[in-house]
Amino acid sequence: MSLSAAAFIETLSGPVWSQSYPARPVRIIVPYAPGGPNDAVARIIAAKISEHWGQTLYVENIPAGAGNVGTATAARAPADGYSLVVVTSSFWSNPGLYAKLQYDPVKDFAPVTVIAAAPHVPLVHPSFPANSLKEFVALVRANPGKYSYASAGTGQSSHLAGEMFKLAAGLDLVHVPFNGASAAMMSAIGGHVPIAFISLPAAVTFIKEGKLRGLAITSNSRSKLLPEVPTMAEAGFGDQESTFMQGILFPAGTPQDIVDRWYREIADIVALPEIRDRLTSLGLEPVVNTPASFAAQIKSEVARWSKVIRDARIKPVE
Repeated sequence: MSLSAAAFIETLSGPVWSQSYPARPVRIIVPYAPGGPNDAVARIIAAKISEHWGQTLYVENIPAGAGNVGTATAARAPADGYSLVVVTSSFWSNPGLYAKLQYDPVKDFAPVTVIAAAPHVPLVHPSFPANSLKEFVALVRANPGKYSYASAGTGQSSHLAGEMFKLAAGLDLVHVPFNGASAAMMSAIGGHVPIAFISLPAAVTFIKEGKLRGLAITSNSRSKLLPEVPTMAEAGFGDQESTFMQGILFPAGTPQDIVDRWYREIADIVALPEIRDRLTSLGLEPVVNTPASFAAQIKSEVARWSKVIRDARIKPVE
């Protein structure tokens, strides 16, 4: 066979192979237990793509090590388009929180897209003597060391959002970690901890019921779920964006045409009113970005949260 003929066949082989994809069931790894937002998003997407493609997509939950075990499993999977992982914001904060991470978030994956995201909310009990974020900051500054804030747990995105705000506003607030968002909010509702930083999906019902008051949200625009709550920038504190993200990744080396096909399919699915409604019911804002944009976002977010973790003097787990 001539060199030119071989080159021609090689050129054809990728597209021809991808046209038959997927030829067998596709595994979607969820690095958390069943029942959470990450699991729900994975199953929503899997069901719709399976319907469109006529092929089985199944979710495999690997809940261990703060998401690190399942994510590392995905990184080591064959780069053939038959294993992928749905990650949360811990994907870009865990490099700063764990000294011996078994994967590199920038080098070991082929990003597809973000699927959905939600901001965090600083919450106070309705009786708390501050009606705005500025009043809250003034009160805490006037009483250094007096107040504490609750989060869903050490290293959780809500904890890091709280620490980032503490650093930016120069606040002396004591962090009180809880085992999950519900426990943190119950403590705030009960008046045991006056302040809580929690993701919007977990907090929205309590805010609407008047059991807690949201002072701001950590996104660039107001949430449709809580349009009356200002953004951090509107409340006088810019550069405080932080989100509870759901995104999808393949192992590095996965053929780009497969990555692009998944991106196009997810973009179409997330645009469907029924899917947008289901994501919104989880407290999530449907969001899609291109593989290149998601890759750039991962790189910048890893750097940003690693700095927050260092500045907040959070000791990495060995």
